[in-house]
Formats: sequence, structure tokens, C-alpha cells
Amino acid sequence: MNMDLQLRPSLFWDFNVATIDLEKHRATIIERITMRGRIEEFRAMLQYYGKETVKDTLLNTRYLDKRTLAYCSTIFDLPVTEFRCYKLAQSNPEHWNY
Repeated sequence: MNMDLQLRPSLFWDFNVATIDLEKHRATIIERITMRGRIEEFRAMLQYYGKETVKDTLLNTRYLDKRTLAYCSTIFDLPVTEFRCYKLAQSNPEHWNY
């Protein structure tokens, strides 16, 4: 962990950014930045936590939207079928899934 991770308050509206524990809330931080953050925030997060930690966390995440899932699949060079959220979505198909 090379640097201090700066969290944007509008991205973490339900936390006090000044007191958030970066290790205890690692999964929430990684999910939130990946799905709603800016590319600079994503790069800083990768640098802070390390690519393997981010990859392992996202592989076990219960939900990622389709665009974020495709992005993570490309970034980490993994098929979407490896992600837990994809497997959960397949077991609970939507009625009209466009």
C-alpha cells in the first residue's frame, strides 16, 4: 500500500469519509469505486490495494451491473463466468433481460 487513498464524499454518502477504515471496509470501497467512481479513482484504488486484492474482491462480489462486469472482465483478463455476480444472475434470470 503505497499511498493514502482519497475518497470522494459524494461517492460515499453513507459513510463519514474522515473516519472510514480503509481495511475494514475494503470490499465496500472497492465495489463502490468500481461501479460509480471515476477512472482516476479506480487507478488510485488499484495502486492502494493492489491488483490481486481488487480482483479477488470483485470476483466474489454479489452484484455488478453488466457494463462494470464487462469492464472488470477486460481489465483482469478473466471470462465473465468466473465472477460470482454473473453466476448469481444466471441462477435468477430476469423475465425480459435485454
